[in-house]
Amino acid sequence: MRISFEEMKSEFKRIFIKYGISEEKAEVCARTHAETSRDGVYSHGANRVPRFINYVKKGWIDVKAEPAKEKEFGALAVYNGNLGIGITNAFYCTERAIEIAKKNGIGLVGLKNTTHWMRGGSYGLYAARKGFVSICWTNTESVMPPWGGEEIKLGNNPFVMAAPADSGEPVLLDMAMSLYSYGKLQVTRLAGKKLQFPGGYDKDGNLTDEPGKIEDTMRILPMAYWKGSAFAFLLDVLGAILSDGMGAADLDKVGKGNCGGCSQVFIVIDPSKISDKEHINEILVHAKAHIKTSAGKGIRYPGEGMANAFKENSSKGVLVDNTVWARIKSL
Repeated sequence: MRISFEEMKSEFKRIFIKYGISEEKAEVCARTHAETSRDGVYSHGANRVPRFINYVKKGWIDVKAEPAKEKEFGALAVYNGNLGIGITNAFYCTERAIEIAKKNGIGLVGLKNTTHWMRGGSYGLYAARKGFVSICWTNTESVMPPWGGEEIKLGNNPFVMAAPADSGEPVLLDMAMSLYSYGKLQVTRLAGKKLQFPGGYDKDGNLTDEPGKIEDTMRILPMAYWKGSAFAFLLDVLGAILSDGMGAADLDKVGKGNCGGCSQVFIVIDPSKISDKEHINEILVHAKAHIKTSAGKGIRYPGEGMANAFKENSSKGVLVDNTVWARIKSL
């Protein structure tokens, strides 16, 4: 089914306020979830609202908590998220990194002890639309086996890069370290479809393209196999180091869902200190055009799929699974 953006946002905000979130934070969270679905990332938009509320009810998220600065040195700063709302914590630290970058050319903010930031691309887009380059990532509790392993010992550790553009939307990369994120598995399963390529193992140790079987075993494939496994490992370690926080080995012991207690890093760079807007825009325009000259079908630059989904969902209404919407309405 399709729902207008405003109806979706309004419904989210109603729910968030009902569960004790201030109107200001509820507005930010509702807009972010609705924009995420509108941009085609259904797994982390509407689909995440019931799960988020469940964690609030369990007390795993403190809706009244605020991030607190613990350390600052030059272009570096570290904040404690105090297990507050992941979305508002992440926006706060992105804005802080922007402020530091305006002064120093680059700003790095580590955020520890926070919760799920939902769509990581939201923060890359936020900085890029203000004219900044953004690199950010989060670690998670273990949800994926390392390459060659059978037991779950690695986080999925979403990684984001975004570059500003004067002509059109920023270029955005927002990816998990698995071939398919768990959110993608859910969306595909709810649609009654199979994955385009095998994405993990079933209970018998066989590669499968059936999302439900992979969700059951949690033996999801890391992207690029051993390379994705190594990438995930370093993101976990560096996330913990640069935020003075926890990695997956400790997050697993905490035992909370929703990435409770996770570590995040927000790096923002002011490209105007290096080049002018015209040259930056020229680089992006030429890069986009260059890859399109390759023979083949379905070639897209990072973020192009989001732009296409935005156009369709803005004109027709935002796509949402019927059962997900019914569950949201019942909250």
